[in-house]
Amino acid sequence: MSISDRILGKKNVNGKPHIEGVTPDLALPGGQVRIIGKGLQPHELRRPSVLFGDIEGTVLISSDDFLVARVPDGASSGPVVVRTNGHSSNPHSIKIAVPVADELHPVANPAIDREGNIYVTFSGPRGQKVPVSIFKIDTNYTKKPFLSDMMNATAIAFDREGQMYVSSRNDEAVYKVAQNGTMSTYAQGMGIATGIAFDAAENLYVGDRSGTIFKIARDRQIFVFATLEPSVSAYHIAFGPQGDMFVTGPSTSSFDCVYKIDPHGTVSVFYRGLGRPQGLALDIDGNIYVAASLGGKRGIVKITPQGKANLEVAGQGLVGLAFAQGKSAVLATNGAIHHISWNIQGLPLLPE
Repeated sequence: MSISDRILGKKNVNGKPHIEGVTPDLALPGGQVRIIGKGLQPHELRRPSVLFGDIEGTVLISSDDFLVARVPDGASSGPVVVRTNGHSSNPHSIKIAVPVADELHPVANPAIDREGNIYVTFSGPRGQKVPVSIFKIDTNYTKKPFLSDMMNATAIAFDREGQMYVSSRNDEAVYKVAQNGTMSTYAQGMGIATGIAFDAAENLYVGDRSGTIFKIARDRQIFVFATLEPSVSAYHIAFGPQGDMFVTGPSTSSFDCVYKIDPHGTVSVFYRGLGRPQGLALDIDGNIYVAASLGGKRGIVKITPQGKANLEVAGQGLVGLAFAQGKSAVLATNGAIHHISWNIQGLPLLPE
């Protein structure tokens, strides 16, 4: 191979670019995907063009056998094609999340009720009251104000009867919220109350980001369940199929972990190596999906029960997710909600 060939990369024999794969093959607009193939770089080191349907994405890195492109706003699920020197590659399919609602400020997972309505916070800066604390997005994706009287609404959870509970990181409290939007105090003294989740026995757990996981029994007795390293923003909590609790708590490190806490409160590190891990959810096979960075790439990271991690969805600003009906998911960024079809069966948050 000549020096010029080594600089330009091995040329494709027919002069046409060819895509062998796209990773990840699920993304939000603004997410970065890696396209692998042959002949992906034009002659004279010019950049190729990448089309997501009819909309051109931004090429961030290019070489003959791979390139990195940003999914453009307005792109939808369908083919991605690379063009070089007047030639187009074979199309390769990619799924792109659909925007559902914006002008929001979630800081944790969205929540979904039995009817499929989505609830999401506008949390706002700590100590500042906002006009609407929680929005309801119905099954037609119509966004309406739901709750207006809570300061810094943080995490939302439903019990088996469909009763809503909401934490406030400002008031050190967890509130019960009725269907008409009225609220009453359920528990106080929760520190900087952030993530909340129910176990199978309907005990409610509350993460105080300063270092404590509280357990609130159905009779409202409060116990210290476990202690962790403090988080700079929040604890996020989810339960696995065997009853173990999984917790993330972003710190100043770029090598954060997912904690595993068994039903007796024993804490261990389940996986370490994530950047700013936030909201998480599990599927019926016990795989964990967490909004985080992995190897500098932001999105939804899948961690298997064996502790193997892989970026499954590319997207910037993700703070949480919830699995929805029909093998799909609702993804929350720090300003919006998206919906994506995903061939995954989410784990029910509470067994029937």
